[in-house]
Amino acid sequence: MNVKNYVRFEFQSLPENVAFARACVAAFAAQLDCTLDAIEEIKLVVSEAVSNSIIHGYGNRPNEKVVVAASIFDDRTLEIIVEDYGSGIKDVEKAIQPTFSSDPARMGLGFTFMKSFMDEMEILSKPGEGTSVRLKRSFFAKDKEAYA
Repeated sequence: MNVKNYVRFEFQSLPENVAFARACVAAFAAQLDCTLDAIEEIKLVVSEAVSNSIIHGYGNRPNEKVVVAASIFDDRTLEIIVEDYGSGIKDVEKAIQPTFSSDPARMGLGFTFMKSFMDEMEILSKPGEGTSVRLKRSFFAKDKEAYA
């Protein structure tokens, strides 16, 4: 599988940058000629992953860095990686359980949404070093007429 196109950007851990990241990745993914529903799902997973970095990774500290990378492969697969260098996740298996949240005011459905809208989800995290969330979704060429 070869990379057909790639983008990488970073920004301050400010809540207003969640919409920026959503819009950037959605515009990039639009090259795949996928449905508007698929674009909305991609925007949702990017929002969830970036929000997790800002809220949980950095505790809403505004002067930290979030990195987003997106790749389109020649088999019409989209890969999105969201990274932070924050507090990390102590127990990833526990964190991905529906309704788990380290913040009692939150619903804890972010990872559940990410997993449900993507084909693959991988979380790499080390306490005190940060978290990387890798999300993949394929848009098969044989199904292209469904996405036109």
